[in-house]
Amino acid sequence: MTTQASLVRQITDFAHRADPYPLYEELRRTPVLHEEEGGPYVISSYYDIEALLHDPRISSDAANLAAAGADELSQAENTGLPPSFIRLDPPAHDRLRRIANSAFGPPHTPRRVDDMRGELAAIVTGLIDDFGDARQVDLVDRFAYPFPVTVICRLLGVPREDEPRFRAWVDPLVASLDPETREETGPDFAKSAQEARTQLGMYLAGLVEQRTREPSGDLLSDLVHSRGPDGPMTMMEVLSTAVLLLIAGHETTVNLITNGMLTLLRHPEILRRLREDPRLAVDVVEELLRYEPPVQMVPQRTCIADIEVRGVTIPKGSRIWLVLAAGNRDPERFPDPGRFDPDRGDIQHLGFGSGIHSCFGAPLARLETQIALAELARRLENPRLVEDPPPYRRNAVLRGPRHLEIAFDGLR
Repeated sequence: MTTQASLVRQITDFAHRADPYPLYEELRRTPVLHEEEGGPYVISSYYDIEALLHDPRISSDAANLAAAGADELSQAENTGLPPSFIRLDPPAHDRLRRIANSAFGPPHTPRRVDDMRGELAAIVTGLIDDFGDARQVDLVDRFAYPFPVTVICRLLGVPREDEPRFRAWVDPLVASLDPETREETGPDFAKSAQEARTQLGMYLAGLVEQRTREPSGDLLSDLVHSRGPDGPMTMMEVLSTAVLLLIAGHETTVNLITNGMLTLLRHPEILRRLREDPRLAVDVVEELLRYEPPVQMVPQRTCIADIEVRGVTIPKGSRIWLVLAAGNRDPERFPDPGRFDPDRGDIQHLGFGSGIHSCFGAPLARLETQIALAELARRLENPRLVEDPPPYRRNAVLRGPRHLEIAFDGLR
C-alpha cells in the first residue's frame, strides 16, 4: 500500500512511468492532495480539474509560476523568446491567441487543417514505404518522430529543400524536453541545444521577413499579415507562436501516435476493426486521448486568489498540478474507465485540456493521428510488439514510449 506522504513522489518517479494508472487511482482517493509545506496542490478528479481549467483565479503566467517557486515539473522551457500565449493570462493571452486562431482555423480559415488531409496522407505513405524490406522497425524513430516535423514545415511554409536543415535544428530542441537526454549528454548537449535554438531562431526570423515582403498563403504569412482588431503580432510574437507550434505540437503528436499504436497492438480486435473500417479512427483517437493521453498533467498553474476545492482552501500564490490522466479515468465521470472502448457514446476527455488554454493544435494533432493509425493498421501485415512494456521517456508530463519496436510480416 502506497503511503499518502509518498504518492506525488511516486507519480513523478520514472519507475512507474510504464503504468502510472494504479497510482492515479490511489491519488483520486484524496482529490486535493497537499503533501508538504510549499509543495503543489494536486488535483485528480475529472470535475474538479475541468472547473479549475475554466477558473480565472488560476494563472498560467510564467511570472506567477516563478514567484511561486517552480518545481521539477513546472520549469518553463527556455526558448530564448518572449513567453508564448500558453504562458500568459488574459488579456495578453487572448490577443495573441485570437490572432493565431485567425490564421490556424475557424472561423477565419476553417479549412486550413482539413485541406492538408491529402498532404498528410502522402507523408504517411512515404514514411511507411521507407520501411522497405524491413520486418522490424522502431516506430518512434522511423515514423512517429519525423511525421509531425514534416507537417509543421509544410504548415509554416518552410521550403522543401530546407526541411533537412530545419529537422537538424529541431531534433536537439525537442530532445531537450526529455530529462533523460539532458542527464545522459550533460553540458555538451546543452551547448548544442542552445546553438540549434539560435540557428532556428535566425532561420525563422529570415522566413518571417521574407513573408512580410512576399506573403505566400502559409500559416507564417497569415501570422505576419494579420490585421484584426487586436493589431498585428510583433516579429518576436510571431517567432514565439511558431516555436510553440513546433515544440509543443511535435511532442504531443509523437506520443499520441506511439501511445495509439501501442494500445491498438494490445487490443488486436480494435486494430482489426480499424483495418477493416478506417472511419473508426475518429473514435479510436478520441478514446486514446482519454485512455492514454500524451499530456499526463498540467503543472504550470498558480492561484492568484484563495480557492476552495472540496472543502480545502488552496491559498493564493500556491502551485497547482492538474492531473489530466487521473481525471480521464475517474469512475465518477466514465463508467469502466480502465477499459479501452472506442464505442463509448460520450468521450468528453481532458486530453487536450479545456478552457482558454485548450490545446491550440488539437485539430491538426487529431487529423495527423487518425490518418497515421488508420494507415499503419491497413499497411502492416500481422504487426506485433517486440517488447511490452516498451522503454519510456523520463518526462512525467509528456508521457510516451521512447522507442516502440514493432515486428511485422510485410507491407500491404
